[in-house]
Amino acid sequence: MISEKQIISHLYQDGENGQWRIQTNDEHQRGVAELAAEFSRRFGLPTWGHVLGMLHDKGKERNAFQQYIRMVNGMPLADFEHYEEHNHAFVGGVLAIDLLGKNVLNLIANQIISHHTGLHDYIDVENVLERRPLPLEISKEDICIDRGLLVKELRNAPFTRLSVEMKHFHHLSRMLFSCLVDADRLDTERFMNVESWRKRGSASTLTDLLPKLESFLQKLQSGSDDTEVNSIRRKVMERCGETSSGDKGFYSLTVPTGGGKTLSSLLWAMKHAVHHSMRRIIIAIPYTSIIVQTAGILKSIFGEENVLEHHSNFNPEEIKDEEVREKAMLATENWDYPIIVTTNVQLFESMFSNRPSVCRKLHNIVESVIILDEVQTLPTDFLQPVVDAMKAYHKLFGVSFLFTTASQPVLSGTIEGTNPRARIDGIEHISEIIPEEYALHDRLRRVKLVIDNTGKTYDDIAAEIASHDKVLCIVNTRKDAKELYDRLPDDGIKLHLSRMMCPAHISETICRIKTLLKNGSQPIVRVVATQLVEAGVDIDFPVVFRQEAGLDSVLQAAGRCNREGKHAMGQTFVFSLSAQNRIPFGSMAAANNARLNLSSDSDWFAPSVMTEYFKQLYSRKNTFDEKDISHYLYKPDELCFEKASELFRLIDDDSMNLIVNWGNSFGLAEKLKEIGCSYSLMKQLAQFTVSIHRSDFNKLKEYGAVEEIIEGVYVVPDRAQYDNATGLSLDNHWMEEILTI
Repeated sequence: MISEKQIISHLYQDGENGQWRIQTNDEHQRGVAELAAEFSRRFGLPTWGHVLGMLHDKGKERNAFQQYIRMVNGMPLADFEHYEEHNHAFVGGVLAIDLLGKNVLNLIANQIISHHTGLHDYIDVENVLERRPLPLEISKEDICIDRGLLVKELRNAPFTRLSVEMKHFHHLSRMLFSCLVDADRLDTERFMNVESWRKRGSASTLTDLLPKLESFLQKLQSGSDDTEVNSIRRKVMERCGETSSGDKGFYSLTVPTGGGKTLSSLLWAMKHAVHHSMRRIIIAIPYTSIIVQTAGILKSIFGEENVLEHHSNFNPEEIKDEEVREKAMLATENWDYPIIVTTNVQLFESMFSNRPSVCRKLHNIVESVIILDEVQTLPTDFLQPVVDAMKAYHKLFGVSFLFTTASQPVLSGTIEGTNPRARIDGIEHISEIIPEEYALHDRLRRVKLVIDNTGKTYDDIAAEIASHDKVLCIVNTRKDAKELYDRLPDDGIKLHLSRMMCPAHISETICRIKTLLKNGSQPIVRVVATQLVEAGVDIDFPVVFRQEAGLDSVLQAAGRCNREGKHAMGQTFVFSLSAQNRIPFGSMAAANNARLNLSSDSDWFAPSVMTEYFKQLYSRKNTFDEKDISHYLYKPDELCFEKASELFRLIDDDSMNLIVNWGNSFGLAEKLKEIGCSYSLMKQLAQFTVSIHRSDFNKLKEYGAVEEIIEGVYVVPDRAQYDNATGLSLDNHWMEEILTI
């Protein structure tokens, strides 16, 4: 029997015996305090985490909340006459300020007030506190907080001794929020759903996993041919192993495409992490097409139970082992896995989010090694907040960064644009792992670049492509890809790759390309693609065409040419489409102009030329903080978490997602329509989704080609609207059929 005087935090009725199970508020707050202290100890503030836990649910002691929690759980309310509106979270925030003063507003009070709703903007919190005095029934007598210990701990924290910059303060505030949110959710789960709680985490540490990697690499090298390319790959890997014991900090691995960056960077990160007793490795990748490939390699080495994929196209339901599947689904909430493979968007937008569900994972980034793959793809419009975030995570939270690419951008020193406002302090020092004397760009030179700046028509380029049997052409837009594909002859295998195809279709096509190239069964294989194959996709053609673009894009395209050195010299042709067809625009135009401004006799493969290119590119920028994130977050007394979270979007997305009729998507869509919103079905359907501009969406809607199956979820049910080769068509195929008749 539950006493009406008991202060309840959570309760449920046991399905087997009908008994009420309760977790008292004191039990819950102590459990949360213990976990939050454990999490925040990793960056030197365990007492702050403990205080957050002990105060966060004090509002549950109000009579209104006790009435509410009994009512929503179906308990008899004989002695309660009415239900009163409640909000328990603000009480702990008011209490924190009452006990500790207003200085803790953005280190304790805002976190407590926001732990269910999301971090508020400073002005909003102030208004709440002014309007809502501490309720009379909340006692302060049983609360014992050592203010002196809090101050001492803050002063003695490792990052404080290093003089934390004010522009980094919001990251500290958000990290404490993360500690509280995850601790609160975990302790609640421990009581309400102990089976899920027991399934969390991985039994393996990075120390356990390192021998698996070393064994895999040894077998790989012993079974590889004795070629120049493989010799260089071994040299790169040896160098990564030798330099991995350096101090925590910023490192770069600049290796031409085909030099074995993926496995070499993993070896460096693993040994660096083990040397410094770091907890996990996070690999952030710009494109989901590369993530699938990279995650597949890692899972084959370490097992599915140790590698977490976290991106929009990954569906945990595809994991066959039920236990591993359940652990992976839980781990996407807080990244409690030894190896994470995710997107740049997921990683950096989490660092600037205000939402509890997104911020929850942040404390598990502390003491990690982050590999930023293809770092040159970081958007220059957000370069200032992104660079500052990396500096903060290293300085405050002991994170090491490894930048890997064949075309290393300039992220150190002073980065200057067109005006004084477009000037940022880059990373103070980045240690390059591969010394200049290795001269990898010369030793791995397997491609001859041929530049043609005369404007060509689609027919011209299609004819040039058709003159080669094994050839890849990379263009800048979906439209260009389809136009060229349609003009290629049908005298062999021709394939198309663009984001007009759903992820499942793209993956299947990439696998088919690899198979065709590997077994050599078809004499003619021609592929037209957008940039989605440009970085990290392991395909190898003797000839590549690349539409005009920035130097980094041109060299990434060249990296798909003669990758394994099977030919004396591959050829990469850089071409320009005539003005009536397509010219570069926006950021693509700036990148292309920066390339054109390089000296005509430059060796485009030389690292020094790449440095000059990025300086040229940056010098054309009016700002490196397009959305004024610094304005909203760099003043500790005026932090606007909610506004910054809304604005920090690495992909400016005025688009709509459509489920297309391909594979088994139609059956899944019909099931979703029947049962309503389902997380499992939505994750499965993500594999059959195409993102298009809102104006194109409206056009399809006018045709009657789009159906809304549940609120906000749209499907293109007509199979004729999705082409087996090129994906979603924006044309009105019904009108075309009528005109044909």
